[in-house]
Amino acid sequence: MTEFLAPAVTHDIDNIISTLNQRFSHHRIPVHQGVVHWRTLGNGPPLIMLHGGHGDWGHWVRNLDALAARHQLWIPDMPGYGDSTADAGSLDDIVIALRASMNVLFGPDADIDLIGFSFGGLVATTLAAQRQHIRRMALIGTAGHGGARRERGRMLSWRHPDDPATEEAALRNNMQSLMVHHAASIDDLSLALYRQAVLSARFRSKPLSTSGRLLPVLAQCRHPVLLIWGEFDVTAVPEDVAPALCAAGPDRHWEVVAGAGHWAQYERAEAVNALLSDWFGK
Repeated sequence: MTEFLAPAVTHDIDNIISTLNQRFSHHRIPVHQGVVHWRTLGNGPPLIMLHGGHGDWGHWVRNLDALAARHQLWIPDMPGYGDSTADAGSLDDIVIALRASMNVLFGPDADIDLIGFSFGGLVATTLAAQRQHIRRMALIGTAGHGGARRERGRMLSWRHPDDPATEEAALRNNMQSLMVHHAASIDDLSLALYRQAVLSARFRSKPLSTSGRLLPVLAQCRHPVLLIWGEFDVTAVPEDVAPALCAAGPDRHWEVVAGAGHWAQYERAEAVNALLSDWFGK
């Protein structure tokens, strides 16, 4: 079985992504907005993994082998993203579609574990507050905290279909400004996944991501929650926002991953995988 934990050093990235896609079982679940596309891998209790804004299943590419060793991973392209044809005009639309498709896959009362990254953290928390039957939840670089954000580099317009070199330079700039801390973390695989995701994104998550909607929803959740940020995550100052989020309920914990930016589970996959494996193994 091919491991996907190490940075790719190859120019045949399309083949790598295609090979990875073939490892999944694919489930296309109709909902009233369209179809939600789920990928699943591994065996064990279900662990649902929600990607971030302008993202898709590729946000988890370096976490699959570690987590699938003990769980059955369920990874949707959320409505408005990736291979899901379901569209959404609001956070509620996304949550309703995910709940409906989860009811088809698991039934409404099945206990699940849940991870959300960035905007997916706000989605995961909203889903958890409504659905219940969540055993444990982890939020990585969660959006919606409403607190201070660090200064970041300027984002560039990257759509240059007739100028691939300019397009790639802009994508690299944007990844360095928002997603990762170290330029060396932008390898061929991460760049291809980032481009794939932003090309297919149709839902504009930024107003929700920069809002303060997370805290009141998190206060409705009574299950254990682990909050993870990269040391250099530009979307938050963990020391400022973590205490309030942890005070929102019982059994809250937070960790900072050294040397990581926002996309901590890619840039420092080994450290994040260890945290998640320990958390969901309890």
